[in-house]
Amino acid sequence: MENNPNPNWERQALEHLLLENLKETRKARRWRAVLRVLTLVVIVGVILAVFDFHLPGRGMAGEKHTAMVTLEGEISSSSMANALDINSSLLSAFENEHSAGVVLRINSPGGSPVQAGMINDEIHRLRKLYPNKPFYVVVEDICASGGYYVAVAGDQILVDKASLVGSIGVIMEGFGFTGLMDKLGVTRRMITSGSNKGMLDPFSKEDPKQVEMVKTMIDEIHQQFIAVVKEGRGARLKDVPDLFSGRIWNGEQAVKIGLADGYGTVESVARDIFKAPDILDYTMKENFAERVAKRFGAEAGAAAGKALVKTPDLK
Repeated sequence: MENNPNPNWERQALEHLLLENLKETRKARRWRAVLRVLTLVVIVGVILAVFDFHLPGRGMAGEKHTAMVTLEGEISSSSMANALDINSSLLSAFENEHSAGVVLRINSPGGSPVQAGMINDEIHRLRKLYPNKPFYVVVEDICASGGYYVAVAGDQILVDKASLVGSIGVIMEGFGFTGLMDKLGVTRRMITSGSNKGMLDPFSKEDPKQVEMVKTMIDEIHQQFIAVVKEGRGARLKDVPDLFSGRIWNGEQAVKIGLADGYGTVESVARDIFKAPDILDYTMKENFAERVAKRFGAEAGAAAGKALVKTPDLK
């Protein structure tokens, strides 16, 4: 005798299908919710990066701390080490009543004498405006030429024994392609409205008079540099014959000849000198939009301009 099938099997199968469909619907809703949250997080992150809501000195600004500003890389109007950003950062660091002192952390090979001079001038202004707030310079790997031009505005310059310091000189460099052009049979055609308008053009033969004019100009800038160093370091400088020859010194040598005052780090200054071990970074940061702009043309334009119009560098 055969068993009769379950008379409710159709209903049970339908209930099973509906239950599975309900589970899948709930799972899909959960995933949609997760994706929405992730999308929101990404959008907020992009907005923060593009519009850069970073404010120098935020965080412990209401508590006693050591204010730090970083000058890193080539000093140039088109780099992060430009006078406008560095001076704005220094102003924020000095004017906060809770900063026990200001440390300028330098890791720079030099750059524009104009930008370096603007930073040096602003440091002197701020030190007069806030005479009771100490200002120290801490050198890491290198503080040469334009970097040192800035550093001499500090109360003290502290280094590591292996830091590279000095290079008190001015350089103006370029290339000459006239020999190559002669071999290729290429002729330079340049029309100017002034006899010196095409000065040091790399595709024209070198003019001794123009070379002498440029040499005189960079010698004058060199003397300006020397005057700034002597004003900043004063009697601490030792009488060393090649002190202003453009030579670079290691940290240990720099301390011996008066280019630096001793050894230290940002942390040791904050802890042992300012007695404010909490360090707050006031350095203005580059936002996402600026990085994209540089990546897609800004740097290329600056490089092209620098190649066409040579300017002296403190390097």
